[in-house]
Amino acid sequence: MLKKYLLAPGPTPIPPEVLSAMSMPIIHHRSTDFIPVLESAKKGLQWLYQTKNDVLILCSTGTGGMVGAVNNFFSPNDKVLVINGGNFGERWTKICQAYGLQVQEIAVEWGYTVKPEAVEEALKKSPDIKGVFVQASETSTGVYHDIQTLSEIVKKRDNTIFIVDAISALAAHDLRTDKWGIDIMVGGSQKGLMLPPGLAFVSISEKAWKMADNAKLPRFYFNFKKEREALAKNQTNFTSAVTLIIGLNESIKLLQKEGLENVIKRHENLANITRQAIKAIGLELYSKESPSNAVTAILAPEGIDGQAIYKTLKDKYGITAAGGQGKAKGKIFRIAHLGYADIFDIIIAISGIEMVLAEMGFPLKLGRGVAMVEKLLLLRSS
Repeated sequence: MLKKYLLAPGPTPIPPEVLSAMSMPIIHHRSTDFIPVLESAKKGLQWLYQTKNDVLILCSTGTGGMVGAVNNFFSPNDKVLVINGGNFGERWTKICQAYGLQVQEIAVEWGYTVKPEAVEEALKKSPDIKGVFVQASETSTGVYHDIQTLSEIVKKRDNTIFIVDAISALAAHDLRTDKWGIDIMVGGSQKGLMLPPGLAFVSISEKAWKMADNAKLPRFYFNFKKEREALAKNQTNFTSAVTLIIGLNESIKLLQKEGLENVIKRHENLANITRQAIKAIGLELYSKESPSNAVTAILAPEGIDGQAIYKTLKDKYGITAAGGQGKAKGKIFRIAHLGYADIFDIIIAISGIEMVLAEMGFPLKLGRGVAMVEKLLLLRSS
């Protein structure tokens, strides 16, 4: 028997309380039974997003929320700015181009964070830019962009909105939607919210809604105005993902019991401990600046394929982590510490990495990384 451990940056493990809630008999999505369920989810998401704005609940992956963040607020040939520092920055560009927008990119070297002054300069040179798109946590590189500073730059411009992909950052980082002035923020169920894939969440500011009034891009399924109207009645525009929304309520209850500040601190602590353990093994981080609390990207040792490390962890030890994406494929592997995760998940991951690397001929002292995890844990608890 091979016991399985899920340490990927999505989907993430699901708490038993959430699985139990989702095993309840199905209810109809237009019945009076469902209205309080969705009302509770709506309020819970506002708590998590730290916002008074609407947070739409879509039956889709996070990418559906990204698509809706484009086609509901812009018109053909509108000029937008995309911060492209990884595989998911590229996704913003591809979505915008698919809808006929003029995309200006700030290319950020993978493993590095965007410089806020580059964004400010781009907006000064092109004052007709109507939207700035960025990832909070760029999952492919393990980098967190400075959302607070970027928000301060964009919110000064009356005709430009700030759109954040927070799919892997939500619950792992402190994202203050209203206080910072984030206009649109996209989340997904299968990351820090500890649910199966299938829900996207989108918060929308009044500034963004005003832009939506003049937007001319086509939309049908991802029609945010109709979703907003439905949400006011504690419904969704189309068939609700009833079971997932029941699970969402249970997940939010767990997060609220822990406390948002504690949830974010837990992710931060797990990320810091993971990075120190990786360095103790003798490995280097792929993220050279501002590493993410959600996932740690690790450079594979010279002469060893990062995909082979990922595959061996999974096939031999039952540890599902993640390989590299795009131009980082084969060069890195990634360990998540996201959602339903604690310190013993990190010990399992580090132990597995040490054994796999030893088998592949990498010179290391077994147990050094695990010892670092234990040492840091004891220091934090003393």
